[in-house]
Amino acid sequence: MSELFDGIIAAGAVRSEVSDAAWLRAMLDVESALAAAQADAGLVERAHAEEIARACRDGYYDLAELGAQAIGVGNPAAPLVREITAKVAGTAARYVHFGATSQDVVDTAAVLVVARALEPLLEDLDACAELAAGLAGEHALTVQVGRTLAQQAIPVTFGLTAAGWLSGLDAAAHRLRGQRLAVQLGGATGTLASLGERGPAVLAAFANRLGLAEPDLPWHTERTRIAEIAGALAETSGVVAGIAHTLTLLAQTEIAEVSEQGPPGSGGSSTMPHKRNPIASVVAQACARQAPGLAGTLFGAMAHEYQRAAGAWHAEWRPLAELLRSTGSAVHWLRTAVERLRVDPARMRENLDRSGGILLAERVTSALTPETGRLAAHDAVTACCRRALAGEGTLAELLAADPLAGKHLSHEQIEELLDPAGYLGSAEFFVRRALDSHRAFKETR
Repeated sequence: MSELFDGIIAAGAVRSEVSDAAWLRAMLDVESALAAAQADAGLVERAHAEEIARACRDGYYDLAELGAQAIGVGNPAAPLVREITAKVAGTAARYVHFGATSQDVVDTAAVLVVARALEPLLEDLDACAELAAGLAGEHALTVQVGRTLAQQAIPVTFGLTAAGWLSGLDAAAHRLRGQRLAVQLGGATGTLASLGERGPAVLAAFANRLGLAEPDLPWHTERTRIAEIAGALAETSGVVAGIAHTLTLLAQTEIAEVSEQGPPGSGGSSTMPHKRNPIASVVAQACARQAPGLAGTLFGAMAHEYQRAAGAWHAEWRPLAELLRSTGSAVHWLRTAVERLRVDPARMRENLDRSGGILLAERVTSALTPETGRLAAHDAVTACCRRALAGEGTLAELLAADPLAGKHLSHEQIEELLDPAGYLGSAEFFVRRALDSHRAFKETR
C-alpha cells in the first residue's frame, strides 16, 4: 500500500476489499465457519463452535505481529491459528482449525476475498455498461470518422463506437460472474482423513456456511480456478484499456470529439495552463495495463506438484490481490471518465467534412462498378483522390469532370454519394442489436 500513489492507481471500493485487514477478516471467517460446519456435521459440540466464533472477531489480532510470525512457517494461517487457540477457553480450544491445513484456510480466504472484491468491481462495471448503452442509444445516428490503423477510414457512428464498448463490458461482466468460487478443504494431503467418515458432510456444511460452491474434491494443486479468475480480471482490464485509450485519442487537441469535464483542478498540468487532460481515461489505462504481468505470474504459478506445492502456492497471494486491486481501480476510473464525458457531434461532423469527401471514395467506386467494372472505377476514383489531395480541386468537382466518372454520375449524384450520413451501412442495426443484448443480459444477472 502507498499513501503517495494509491489514490491514483488503487482507487475505488475494491481497494479495501483486498487489504491485509480484508484477508485477515476472511481467514477468521474461514476458521469460524469450519468450526460451525463441524458442529453441523456432529463432530464438535455447538457450544465449542460458538466459543471459537467469538474468538474470530476483528480487533483481536495484530496484523504486523502475524506477518512477523508468518516468516517462520511460510504462511500467515499458522500463527493466526495459534492466536485464535490462545483466545478460546477450555475444551473448545482443541477444535480450532480441526482437520484443516494452512492452505485450506488461505485458499478459502482468497476465494472469499475475490467474491467480496467482485461485488464493487461488478457494480462499477455495470455502471460503465449502462453509461455506454446510453451513449449508444443517444448517438446511434451521430456520424463520426471511422479510424483503422490510426488512419481515417469510412464513416461510422459514435453510437456504434459506444456499442462496441458496451459489448466488451457486458462480456467481461458475464465472465466475472461465471467464476467457480469454491471452498478449499482437504486437510494435509486432500483426503480429510482426520475427519473420518464425516469429511464430506463437513465439506458440504463448510461451503454452505460461507456461501461458496462445494468442489468435487480438494484443489490444492489443481489451480484452474485461480487461473480462470486471473484470466477474467485480465480480460476485464483489457476491455477497459481499449475503451480508455480510445477516449484519450478522441480527446486529443487535433481531434477533440470528446472531452472529460471533471471538477475544478482535474486534468491540469504542472507547467502548461492550457492543458485539459482526460485524466480519468489516462489513469484507467495505467491501472489496466498492469494486468497482463500480474495474470502472467498467476498462470506461471499453476504448476503445483504432488498433493501440496512448494513455492507455487505462495507465489499466488500477492499478484492475486494486486490484480484485483488494479482491475478494480481501472474500472472505477473508466466509470469516472464516462460519467465526465462530453460528446461533440458538431466536431465529429467537422472532422468528416474536413476531408472533402475523400473518405467516401469507396462509395463512389461501388456506384460506378456496375457500369464500368470494379478495376476501372477504382483507378478513376483513385486518380481523382490524388488530385484532390494535391489541391487541384474538390473531389466532387474532379469526379464530375473525370471522363469515366462524369459520364455515369451527375454532379448531384456525386455530392450525394460523398455525404457521410448516407453511407453508414448497418451501423444503426448493430447498435440496436447490442442494446437488445444488453437488456437481455441485465435480466439474467
